[in-house]
Amino acid sequence: MRKVWPLRLKKWLANMCGIVGYTGKDEALPFLIDGLMTLEYRGYDSAGVALLGEKGKIEQIKCKGRVAALAELCKKFDTTPTTGIAHTRWATHGEPSDTNAHPHADCFGTLSVVHNGIIENYQELRAELEAAGHNFKSTTDTEVIAHLVEENLKREAKGDLLLALQLATSRMVGSWAIAVIKVDAPHELYVARSGSPLVLATTDTGAYAASDVTALAGITSHVINLEDGQLAHLSYDATRAKGEQARIEVFESDGALVKKPDTFDIDWDASAATMGGYPDFMAKEIAEQPEAIRRLLKDRLTKEGIRLDELNISPKEIAAIDRIYIVACGTSYHVGLIARTLIETWAKIPVVVEQASEFNYEEVLVTQHTLCVIITQSGETADTLASARKMHAAGAKVLAITNVIGSSAAREADAVVYVQAGPEVSVASTKAYTAQMVASVLLALFLAEKTGMMGPREVENKFEELQRVPDLIEEVLTRAWQDEAATPAFTDAQSALFLGRSFGATTAAEGALKLKEISYLHAEAYPAGEMKHGPIALIDNGFPVVVVCPDDHVRYKTISNIEEVKARGATVITLATDNDQKIAQLSDYLLLVPPAPEYYTPIIGVVHLQMLARFVALARGCDIDKPRNLAKSVTVE
Repeated sequence: MRKVWPLRLKKWLANMCGIVGYTGKDEALPFLIDGLMTLEYRGYDSAGVALLGEKGKIEQIKCKGRVAALAELCKKFDTTPTTGIAHTRWATHGEPSDTNAHPHADCFGTLSVVHNGIIENYQELRAELEAAGHNFKSTTDTEVIAHLVEENLKREAKGDLLLALQLATSRMVGSWAIAVIKVDAPHELYVARSGSPLVLATTDTGAYAASDVTALAGITSHVINLEDGQLAHLSYDATRAKGEQARIEVFESDGALVKKPDTFDIDWDASAATMGGYPDFMAKEIAEQPEAIRRLLKDRLTKEGIRLDELNISPKEIAAIDRIYIVACGTSYHVGLIARTLIETWAKIPVVVEQASEFNYEEVLVTQHTLCVIITQSGETADTLASARKMHAAGAKVLAITNVIGSSAAREADAVVYVQAGPEVSVASTKAYTAQMVASVLLALFLAEKTGMMGPREVENKFEELQRVPDLIEEVLTRAWQDEAATPAFTDAQSALFLGRSFGATTAAEGALKLKEISYLHAEAYPAGEMKHGPIALIDNGFPVVVVCPDDHVRYKTISNIEEVKARGATVITLATDNDQKIAQLSDYLLLVPPAPEYYTPIIGVVHLQMLARFVALARGCDIDKPRNLAKSVTVE
């Protein structure tokens, strides 16, 4: 066994921002604003747009705040430019402000830049450029890119914008997705990518760029995925032959033309990323969970057993697995805890679950038979991707469980299981979480079957039970009134405690996280047996305590914990199984779930805690889909 010390990993840091760009025959602004609205979950500290008109002038409009504020400002435009770039920001370098909002220009306003990422050596580059006479207006790292491109255009590039951008990226350290427009290139757009996602597409009417496929879903189903280190030139020329008017040329970092860029198809339509009559995306995505799980389970059981063709791991390799590392962040980390119990119980393979942000700086024990499973909704989580690279370098195989086709996690892993939840727009993950748990169940069953620890009939029985889960979730959805009824317990609270045992401890942790994320109410989760080792000191009259206590093998132990907090005046909200009279007597509020196998209860029960968090957030006047200080895709290390 090889002991691997922490690697000096490249910092894949990034502003969690949204980028869109367009050049074509239509007005650019409607697509740019719609694209920013779609991508606002990636960042909403500030927003801006740069439009390139026919008269050789770039107009920039940007402001602190939401995209809606930018859209109001843009109503003042009386021109119809057909080339532009836009950006919605989550700040890392430089406070949110009108000045620090993207786009950023060079000294003379001849070019405009938007950027998703962090330039780690920006201070060094800025000092160099200021010494050369460049005048900076913001405190962001991004503005360095505009001035660096400007300097290159004057010197080595001699006016060649592609070369100037290529030279700029060769000087930069960090990560980036960049889009640039220039006054003397009215139907052209230049982009570059390293570490931060960027996808491109063409239609008969134009060429498009975006940091997320959701912005392009209403435009096309076929996209180009720009690879790390690559650049691209997007252009539109009405004089070209039909079908060739919009063109994308992709180049390697050394300027060599890429003949066959990486492409993939978007497998959902644009309506999947709209609210469709729901009051917010979180409500919609909670309601979509049964269908998402049914989609994932379709055709997964065959005569040969659980079908996970995506794994591409031979039976011999499976039999040789000596341990599994599961690495994830936030909500996905909670999925990993559930997966560990299932895999160890059913497949008898040792599993270690690690938070990626800590894992990347620890030593790990790896052999050629070690499997690493990374779990990430977006497939772009910086810490998780760094963990995958670390394990690859150590010789382990990497499996990704993710929701986004063409994501960095999907491309870098040896195998990938897509959870097929469809676009998840609300920052607080709901349907991706339950779908990831179902994917983990499938993986555990697959490993148990292939290692001979579970026979075909038992696998079939457990799969049939799993197929009932969507129906049981639909039943829970009809009980949302129970969660709304419990809301008064939290509206005036300063904190809340979530308790559970076994699977329930993890469900409690996810429930506490949801409440914190969207209601801004402090919540702490503890294994119920650990409560007496400190947290019980918090309990006084009216203190809200949420207890996860379904009908499982630790129910009676958990009941004793309910009695302990009840005796100290707590307001008790219990997640319990139907017709549990004992718990009903002890609880102030009940969140009831229908009977189910205890290893599937976490998938069903957490839906109550999602709805509870949402109702509490509404009562406290919070923004459900865009909680403060958070962004959907956490690409900051």
